[in-house]
Amino acid sequence: MTKENCLIVHVAGKKLDLLRGEASRIAKDSKIDWWIDRADVGTRFCFEDAKAKETFALTCDNFGVPCRDG
Repeated sequence: MTKENCLIVHVAGKKLDLLRGEASRIAKDSKIDWWIDRADVGTRFCFEDAKAKETFALTCDNFGVPCRDG
């Protein structure tokens, strides 16, 4: 799996569940696949294209969740 369209977030609990739901919605709207895995620090959200990644980054910003490329 490529990690070029991935973001690492540092959240847990309900906020992580919220972000999972948002990632699923973004991927479904874009008709692409996405996946999640553990990073050294945080959780990695990966998408098949860069536009979905950018949309997810904006979603993280809107929820006040820090994210970085990963």
